[in-house]
Amino acid sequence: MKQFQYRLDTVLAYKTQVLDNLKTEHAAIIQNVNRKQEEIWGLNQELVSYESDFDRVKEEGASIENYRLFDMCIGRMEEIIDFEKQRLKELRRQEDAKKQEVISAKVDTSKFEKLKDKKYQEYQKAVAKADEAFIEEFVSNTALRLRHQHKGS
Repeated sequence: MKQFQYRLDTVLAYKTQVLDNLKTEHAAIIQNVNRKQEEIWGLNQELVSYESDFDRVKEEGASIENYRLFDMCIGRMEEIIDFEKQRLKELRRQEDAKKQEVISAKVDTSKFEKLKDKKYQEYQKAVAKADEAFIEEFVSNTALRLRHQHKGS
């Protein structure tokens, strides 16, 4: 019997390639999300540092200009943090959208893999049947030859 061939192998290979590309894109977005989280954490640490410096300066007493400077720095840092949090939300939306694409592609690829498995199992059954038929025919022919040999003796 001829060797197993899946007619849709090229389609399956294409679907698998698309899935792999989507997974790579998804991983890159996750990496961007993680970087943005670290960046925001660092900005928050910087803000805490400004606030503690401001508290120290208030206790020691300082000029109005220093108060205003700290206030402006803290206010600006809070604006930057808020802006970066918005960018993080957008990255998370992108990550969710890409994740849905990956899931959809995985389902699509899975259908072709299951179909291939089913066709392979059908092929294996056909091979087993053909082998069985061959063995039965061989045994039958052998028995027939033995009978002819015994009759001829």
